[in-house]
Amino acid sequence: MGSEADGSLLVHVAGAVQTPGVVTLPRGSRVFQAIEAAGGAAPNAELGGLNLAEVLNDGAKVVVPVAGEAPQASPSAPAGSTGTGSSSGGAAKVNINTATLEELGTLPRVGPVTAQRILDWRKEHGPFASVDELDAIDGIGPKLMESFNDLVTVQGG
Repeated sequence: MGSEADGSLLVHVAGAVQTPGVVTLPRGSRVFQAIEAAGGAAPNAELGGLNLAEVLNDGAKVVVPVAGEAPQASPSAPAGSTGTGSSSGGAAKVNINTATLEELGTLPRVGPVTAQRILDWRKEHGPFASVDELDAIDGIGPKLMESFNDLVTVQGG
């Protein structure tokens, strides 16, 4: 991964960019800077679904979707699905790759101990590739994983 000692981070930029691949950026860089470092967005890029201002972590992957392509965020949530108990249908999901201890603590049945375990796992293993990886964390079992389905994501959104 990137060298934390020199204040840089490595980010994998994929999808609709001019030169996909791994780029080195200064700590604190944002998604739009990673896209610029990969030669900029391709003409067929759909940037509307990305949070261009999101701060990146070392080892993150930014996927720039092609216009008209379904975003990779959550294939498990069909457009017509009705969430139960969700007052605002478009409530933002908690991104487990960027969430703070406080943000993780807003999830049902996640206290400070479990939230810290999520942060520790992320620090040790890098970003979660999928929400299913939460299962590897002590204290998170199948029932809790099920309750997270509509509440967490590994991408901005």
